[in-house]
Amino acid sequence: MPSSTDHPAAKLRVGIIMGGVSSEKEVSLESGRNIYSKIDRRKYDPVAIFMDSRAALWEIPIKLLMRNSTRDIEEDLPDEATPIAYEQIKSRVDVVCLGLHGKYGEDGCMQGLLELVRIPYTGSGVLASALGMDKWTGRKILSISGIDVPRTLPIFSGQWTPDSREAILKKIASEIGYPCVVKPTREGCSTAVRKVVSAEGVPEAIEGAFAWDDTVLVEEFLTGMEVTCGVVGNHHPVALTPSETIPTTAILSLEDKFLYGQGENKTPARLPKETLEKIRDIAVRSFQALDLKGYARIDMFVTESGRIAVLEPNSLPGMTPSTVLFHQAAAAGITQADLIDRIIQNALEAHAAKKGPL
Repeated sequence: MPSSTDHPAAKLRVGIIMGGVSSEKEVSLESGRNIYSKIDRRKYDPVAIFMDSRAALWEIPIKLLMRNSTRDIEEDLPDEATPIAYEQIKSRVDVVCLGLHGKYGEDGCMQGLLELVRIPYTGSGVLASALGMDKWTGRKILSISGIDVPRTLPIFSGQWTPDSREAILKKIASEIGYPCVVKPTREGCSTAVRKVVSAEGVPEAIEGAFAWDDTVLVEEFLTGMEVTCGVVGNHHPVALTPSETIPTTAILSLEDKFLYGQGENKTPARLPKETLEKIRDIAVRSFQALDLKGYARIDMFVTESGRIAVLEPNSLPGMTPSTVLFHQAAAAGITQADLIDRIIQNALEAHAAKKGPL
């Protein structure tokens, strides 16, 4: 296969890492493919890098990149792709564009590896990525920063025992109430997220969430409008136009978030101008409170009373063709190629300014 070193000298080699080992690997593949397709080839020489189910990296040709699924790609990696050791990444590319989502890609793990080999990468650093993935710890930081978050009760795996369950159920009833939402603290794409309307449904929802994480969150169920707002920048971040998300179910699904024609988003959200400005302000404040970098998406809920609560940040939001981040950029006159360019330039700027891995 062609070597990634065959490139015009003036262009930056951008390694686009996609796939991975998380529950979001198929979305990651779609994000990576879209970045590869939309990147400005006048400035950048894209290199498609696939992370397999063992977390090994491979440089893949276009015929593998266009396969239907991560499983289809993995079947032919030994014959059609070139393995890349982590310590070899810097010799292959100048900057890494992370198309990974979920555990081991978005939570600080991959960021730490890239820090060790000292190569620029898109998105936030090690600590901010970990905070963005951990909803419980992230919410505590947002709360002490004066940002409203849903009432949340953490349940740790060691606490959920036959002897303690009745006490936990009483605590949920008194501190959270019903209906409530049960979810793993470090998963995305609505994995194992359940709406529970009474105490009878709590044990099954909690045990289902524990299959994915050792900490489960029980949070208040908010009614109103779910909105999301992209933020782009480093030390002087700028919020994009907030979007309204219209789910097909009570809990926003993966399809609603990423698949073309499944969910519906409206940009701008159908809210008064002053509310849209408040959302943008809260998005920037959340971005700064967690020390996010490059770009992110902040998900929030606007209740009928006007309360705006931050649900969670997404430190590596989806970059699929239909993702809401591109809708918001388009509302500001920014093309997909231009947004990808800004994200890469932010990565180079942040890397040059670093005095440590965080």
